[in-house]
Amino acid sequence: MSDTPIQDPENTLLMDLEHGRVVIALRPDVAPNHVARIKELSRQGFYDGIVFHRVIEGFMAQGGDPTGTGTGGSGQHLDAEFSDAPHVRGTASMARAASPNSADSQFFICFDDAPFLNGQYTVWGNVVDGMEHIDKIKRGEPVSDPDKIVQMKVAADEDAA
Repeated sequence: MSDTPIQDPENTLLMDLEHGRVVIALRPDVAPNHVARIKELSRQGFYDGIVFHRVIEGFMAQGGDPTGTGTGGSGQHLDAEFSDAPHVRGTASMARAASPNSADSQFFICFDDAPFLNGQYTVWGNVVDGMEHIDKIKRGEPVSDPDKIVQMKVAADEDAA
């Protein structure tokens, strides 16, 4: 279990990986629609078992595609919610196609600062505990024998399970 106290369980994600638990503080202050959708998908069990299909050393780990290929999603596009929240180590942000309003269920977590992404991708959270588990995710494009999300849930729901 995490050593970091959870301040707002309704706006905290618990992402269990094979390596351990990652705690993500959600940012409804900068991306309310994306946060609501990530929570909705997490509560549906959408992310459980989904792999990190694109993982680039020194950059980011991307997952959230049920097909594991980088071409799939939940079928619901979200309008961009760009902000001045920076892409730094531990930032959780939405992946998208060329269109700014093409984000769906795929997301990435930055291994390192990536200021060239600032203002172009929707930041929806920050890893507050367990970044060492993100660092252990296998690299590749595509990843051979990829790591997966064992379970992702909203912290407020943990006791209800």
